[in-house]
Amino acid sequence: MALKSTIFKAQVAVADIDHGYYADHALTLARHPSETDERMMVRLAALALNAWQLQALSHGDGTLAFGAGLSDPDDPDVSLTDFTGRKRLWIEVGQPEDKPLVKACQKADAVVVYAFAPAAEVWWRGIEGKLARLDRLQVWRLDALAVRALGALAQRSMQLQATVQEDALALSDGAHHVELALTRWK
Repeated sequence: MALKSTIFKAQVAVADIDHGYYADHALTLARHPSETDERMMVRLAALALNAWQLQALSHGDGTLAFGAGLSDPDDPDVSLTDFTGRKRLWIEVGQPEDKPLVKACQKADAVVVYAFAPAAEVWWRGIEGKLARLDRLQVWRLDALAVRALGALAQRSMQLQATVQEDALALSDGAHHVELALTRWK
């Protein structure tokens, strides 16, 4: 019998100072049995980092949601879909292969990757040349130590405050605070 995903609920208050976006998001995350807390929390962080685009790209008339994750490799980890069904934003976390990213760039207006594993530099050196021509693609590096601390915030029920300022995310649950700096690779 296959193991089922574990459901997490998160109330996230996003304050994106860079983009003037302030909103509360009630989120449900399904963590695949093979997914780590760190990866799940990077998905949540990616949503918080891009929540401002809900207003900027679809004027609030769209859906910012988690995809099927590890259960479906053809589905983004996070996506923004406008009211017409058009994928405005496709977000992947981890170290995806080049071919799925090429397909994602054909399906969405913008594609963003958040690489976070300790071996991300090795992955990037191996794939950078294959992704150079993809104009719709952005690749960001998250600090692996900060991601480990981010994983410690994972609870079945979470109340989080997310502050985005100057390409950094501060995530807090009231008792613990994690600063997540981002470095843009592409």
